[in-house]
Amino acid sequence: MLAVGIVTEVFGPRGQGMPPFDFALCSDRPGAVPTDLGVPLSLTHGLDRLAEADLVIALPWTGFRTPPAEPVLEALRAAHRRGALVAAHCVGTFALAAAGLLDGRRATTHWRFTGLLAERHPEVTVEPDSLYIDEGAIATGAGAAAGFDLCVHLIRREHGAATANAVARDMVLPSHRDGGQAQYLAAPVPENCQDERLSEVLAWARANLHEPLPVEELARRALMSKRSFARRFTAATGTTPHAWLRGLRLSGAEELLETTDLPVEEIARRVGYGSAAVLREQFVRRRGIPPRSYRRSFTNAP
Repeated sequence: MLAVGIVTEVFGPRGQGMPPFDFALCSDRPGAVPTDLGVPLSLTHGLDRLAEADLVIALPWTGFRTPPAEPVLEALRAAHRRGALVAAHCVGTFALAAAGLLDGRRATTHWRFTGLLAERHPEVTVEPDSLYIDEGAIATGAGAAAGFDLCVHLIRREHGAATANAVARDMVLPSHRDGGQAQYLAAPVPENCQDERLSEVLAWARANLHEPLPVEELARRALMSKRSFARRFTAATGTTPHAWLRGLRLSGAEELLETTDLPVEEIARRVGYGSAAVLREQFVRRRGIPPRSYRRSFTNAP
């Protein structure tokens, strides 16, 4: 039921300015579908609805240890063959694996079941620490609330950072989370850090992204040594200060590229890179394309 709530919240009707997704829940047996909460869902759409979908997400189900019925697997294969983006998170990944769509690809699932996925499907490269893995036509995500991470990533990929950020803000969620699944075993994510001192430092860093922000300065503001700060930061957030800042700078650059006509040199300055060349190098390394090409992907800018 959590997974149903996630996809409904992300892709359901939103306010003005948001993409008008045509969203539907489907089943191989329309009608009353039982859920893990004991509250049945009344579904009217069958597998034929998948034949016209641009995005198909296989949701987790309690009986995932038994492969879905062949019509379900074939519907997933058919969607992939015609060019739809096929995704899954948590144990929904087992459906894509059973359909053969993950053969020769990287994938992830809930950390509790990564070993089982690897054992049952040795042709799949299972990455147990990833929040989500985007393989182009196939995408998989980790367990439980990490479904939000996958869905918001897919919106960012297809509609840009500004739209993804707006959707995330509407749900009161971070638009991007660094770190892997290990962070959820004992620690919150950076944007929701429960360490008051660290939380204040993170808020200050976001407001001063144009500054260099060396770890020494962050540690000083947290009244800690550099080593203690780095250790406490990683323990509390699941990632390093450097990785967190890098993600923040790149996300900020994406949004400015999409929503403004600012020159790349000015965008680089605003997000804390020393020059447009440094921004370009980081953008190509982390996003796969240069900033100007990214801007053309989402705007009519030259």
